[in-house]
Amino acid sequence: MKNNFFVKSHGLGNEYVVFDSEAITFKINESSIKKLCNVNFGIGSDGLLLKVPSNNADFGLQIFNPDGSEAEKSGNGLRIFSKYLYDYKLCKSRFFTIETRSGIVSAEIIEVKNNKAKIIKIDMGKASFKIKDIPVNIHKPECIDEFLKVEDKEYKINCVSVGNPHCVIIKDKLDIGEIKKYGALIENNKLFPNRINVQFVKLINRKEVEILIWERGAGFTLASGSSSCAVASVMVKMGLTDNNLKVKMIGGSLDIEVDNSWNIKMTGEVKQIAEGFLSEELLEEL
Repeated sequence: MKNNFFVKSHGLGNEYVVFDSEAITFKINESSIKKLCNVNFGIGSDGLLLKVPSNNADFGLQIFNPDGSEAEKSGNGLRIFSKYLYDYKLCKSRFFTIETRSGIVSAEIIEVKNNKAKIIKIDMGKASFKIKDIPVNIHKPECIDEFLKVEDKEYKINCVSVGNPHCVIIKDKLDIGEIKKYGALIENNKLFPNRINVQFVKLINRKEVEILIWERGAGFTLASGSSSCAVASVMVKMGLTDNNLKVKMIGGSLDIEVDNSWNIKMTGEVKQIAEGFLSEELLEEL
């Protein structure tokens, strides 16, 4: 790849910009990430994906939120990164492994159209409900059906880690205004020492749920792969759905499989938006 080449793609409206760490001339830091993700002064994105070397997997990946913080894992980010690897012929087959901050996952290109990856399955690893794995500041083994008061609201919360932390709240009705108002307050609550992703979920039937998403470090987003995995895990644990579940979001749907050992597989579509090179004028500001 030539210097400062980027690809911008989205997974159901959740967009990321991809760079190769060996082909950039600027430093990746909080300032440069914020600038690049800014819709007015940069490329505009929900996050940044950086291809890095790995001694343990076929590829290494660092994932950054638009506020400059580093994420452990992102389901949409992993699918977008996998598409990048396949589309630009960086992988040797349709199956490969990726090392993230929270461990190694496997990716499989399920469907290809016009020599471009379209449908991708990611083995997202295991869900954990252990307090220390999430983490949550309560003196119990798990955080299931616990109460959290946020200003004038009291929520019944269910917390899980799928490589990154999630707080799942089951609702009778979904309200975008509500999650935009209370999402940040829940994310930054003192109960969660590493902050947390938030999902409001409405049960449709045993095979389908609908969710709204507030992502840690990113805010309200149209879709999230790890959020879908977290919601599916909680719904299965509570016996509300089957193990194979369709998670519907504003940006689209993902198919999630949760087996009896809490291993999670996620399948969904990815589309490229643009490719290009950073301008010299932008590089001067980075």
